[in-house]
Amino acid sequence: MLLIKGGQVYCGPWSAKTDHKFGFADVLVKGGEIIEISEHIKETSGMEVIDATDMVVAPGLVDMHVHFRDPGYEHKEDILSGASAAAAGGVTTCACMPNTMPAADNTEVIEYVLKKAEKAPVKVLQCGAVTVGQKGTELTDFAALKAAGAVALSDDGMPVQNSALLRRAMQLARANELLIISHCEDAEMVQNFGVNEGAMSRKLGIPGRPAIAEEIMVARDAMLAAETGARVHIAHVSTAGSVEIIRRAKKEGVAITAETAPQYFSLTEEEVARQGALARVNPPLRTKADVEAIIEGLADGTLDAIATDHAPHTPAEKSLPISDALSGMIGLETSLALALTFLYNTGRLGLGEIIALMSENPARILQTHAQADLVIFDPDEEWVVDPGSFKSKARNTPFGGMALRGKVKYTISRGKPVFGK
Repeated sequence: MLLIKGGQVYCGPWSAKTDHKFGFADVLVKGGEIIEISEHIKETSGMEVIDATDMVVAPGLVDMHVHFRDPGYEHKEDILSGASAAAAGGVTTCACMPNTMPAADNTEVIEYVLKKAEKAPVKVLQCGAVTVGQKGTELTDFAALKAAGAVALSDDGMPVQNSALLRRAMQLARANELLIISHCEDAEMVQNFGVNEGAMSRKLGIPGRPAIAEEIMVARDAMLAAETGARVHIAHVSTAGSVEIIRRAKKEGVAITAETAPQYFSLTEEEVARQGALARVNPPLRTKADVEAIIEGLADGTLDAIATDHAPHTPAEKSLPISDALSGMIGLETSLALALTFLYNTGRLGLGEIIALMSENPARILQTHAQADLVIFDPDEEWVVDPGSFKSKARNTPFGGMALRGKVKYTISRGKPVFGK
């Protein structure tokens, strides 16, 4: 048995209570289940005890958008190293995107990932591809992917450009009760450009990715979701226009949800001038006005989740000029701290709202959760990001050296501690 003593416990749907309030209590875990939450639970012989004084005890984080590069690119990350990074960040469930080699467009890859994930310290889920090879021309076998264990469908970094094909995909996804996660960018507009179109692209003298390239596809996918009745989730929202489109769609009753990533509420395009390719990500870092709109979208419920889009790359790949480097940054080990630093400790969001965005809402969207998955964190502890200490194989983060406020102290997965100070 595991006894967590004296923490500020978040009592949401994961427990016997449903008031979504905090209270100081002890938590007793046995056999992968929470069996008691009350004041002053008595210690008995053989109990493992965690002193959570001055800490928050909350449901483990659910990151619904990660890249573990396995199979095919295990030199960047693999399922076990990615899961270890997740545990270090308080994440107890994560969903992998399908852009592996080969792509997760068949049952063999889905089964391979889930089999390997049995040895992981946290729960690892796998998304199946919408189209064969993520090439946007032929739909995969949705029913077979679901039967193999796919938790959702996505072509992620190679979004489906053909509207008729995506409409058919949504119809089939609805029939198979599957979620579609959509990376919204118009391929012809963005090509392989690495920065936001505007002041930064002009400053660097290179083409940029315009905000409208994201927004026009968000609008398309929202309209298709309304027409087909499919469950559609918009990935890594980065612009003010996208937030407003999603806000309107929700008011009209469309079954649409959306996520953003920590970089889109904490950094602007100016970071590219300071850090070069380390700050290159798709979609790109945007303007201060976009950052403010993202925070407003998180606060008013337009955006349902915070996910990392954890994207490991090698130092060689990120040391290239901004126009040639690969896009992406890692984020599992900093996501909660960034949310606490930029949202909670600035007074923009409460702790309950952050927990909803990073645990309850993504768990609901993916229809997954385990009762005894917990994160214990100090919302006020200050620390400096040291990429050299990461559990991930990768180091490509623009947050290295940044002072953050809020730190994960313990992660409990399926009732067992998998990370702790």
